[in-house]
Order: sequence, then structure tokens, then C-alpha cells
Amino acid sequence: MTEFVLVAGAWLGSWAWDEVVPELRAAGCGAHAVTLSGLAERQGTPAGQRTHVDDIVAEVERLDLRDVVLVGHSYAGIPVGQAALRIGGRLARVVFVDSEIPVDGVSFAANWWQGQERFEASLAENGGFWEPLTADGYDGQGLTSEQIARIAAGATPHPGASLTEPAVLPRPLDELPATYVKCLLDGPEPNDDVADALRSERWRLVEMDTGHWPMFSQPHELARILLDECR
Repeated sequence: MTEFVLVAGAWLGSWAWDEVVPELRAAGCGAHAVTLSGLAERQGTPAGQRTHVDDIVAEVERLDLRDVVLVGHSYAGIPVGQAALRIGGRLARVVFVDSEIPVDGVSFAANWWQGQERFEASLAENGGFWEPLTADGYDGQGLTSEQIARIAAGATPHPGASLTEPAVLPRPLDELPATYVKCLLDGPEPNDDVADALRSERWRLVEMDTGHWPMFSQPHELARILLDECR
């Protein structure tokens, strides 16, 4: 049986997958949504990026999962990609949902559109955390006002160390079987790192006509895409 392990991006917890998990289970798959340390119900737990990688690996090992499809959304693509390289033969596939991907020696902050220095200054101003978007930050992403309210109400500050620590890859990520889900309202093309990885014969690209939070805007369509990846 395919076992999905789902990890949402910055500010979010396992609750972000509440509309996706039931559909995966109804199709006969296992589905396990993970809250990373320092977020949602795990607020107050010190966390860096290595902690988040360990969170994901520990969940796979704790449940003794096999035939695992790791799913990482947004920021979570960085720890999910590293975890995928650590779980060995347990991995069936990794799915990156409109996410960053890990690059050896590079942090999330290093690729911030306004520059790493400005991003780190913002973290320092907020006590070492990345503050969630306000409601208007979700405009133009295919979300209803109710969906935006739900995300904004559930979002929690994201631990900054996870965003400034560099990724560590023991071997190239493009050796893994992977799917990249590009959400077109968030930009028509994958970033350069993803585009490079997609040159691998083991990677494939799927597009969704929605914004950056498809587990809210199009949960049924996202579930179908995930199920297609385990057939």
C-alpha cells in the first residue's frame, strides 16, 4: 500500500491537508500529515532545518512505512527533499508541490527575492521568526475569502533557523524519482533549480491552474494528482 507523508510549507501544520487526506485514504492509501517542529500545535519547540528533516524521517521510521510518497509544499520541499535521500528503499517517490527544492550548501533565505540580508533582518525584527502573511497576501492565488480566512487564522510564525540553515545533500536530488507540481497562478515557470532537476529522466512536471496553496484552493484536484503518482 502506498503511504503518503504530507508536509505543508511555512506557517502551516498538518491541518493544512485536512481536505486531501480523506481522499487519499478513501482510495486505499495511507496518508500521514506531519506538523514540523515549532509550528501549529508544536509551537515553542526549537527548530532548525535539520530538525525539520529529522521530523520527517522520524515519522516514516516511527510508523515503519514502506512504499512512501513524500509530499512537500512550498518551504517544506527543502526538508522533504533531504528526507527523501535519507529514507533509502522506503521511498517510492517524492512530490514537490509548488515548492523550493534543496540545493547543497544553500538556504531558503539565500534565494529570497529581496536578498538574503533583508530577509534575515526581517527575521531579527520578529524575534527570529518569519511572520505569516496577512490576508491580502493571499490575493490572486485562486482562493475564496473563506479559504483565505482559514489559512490566516491557522498560520503561526515560522522558526527562522530553518530558513537560514543550508541544505545538506549526500548525493544529487535528481537521482530520485520525483514529480514537480507547478501552480500556474504563482508563476508560469519553475525556478532555475527546479528547471535543472526536471532535465532528469526520473523527474516529471505536472501543472495546476491554481495558486500556491492548492490543498485549500483545489484539494480534490491535488489529491487526484497525488494518487496518479502511486499508480
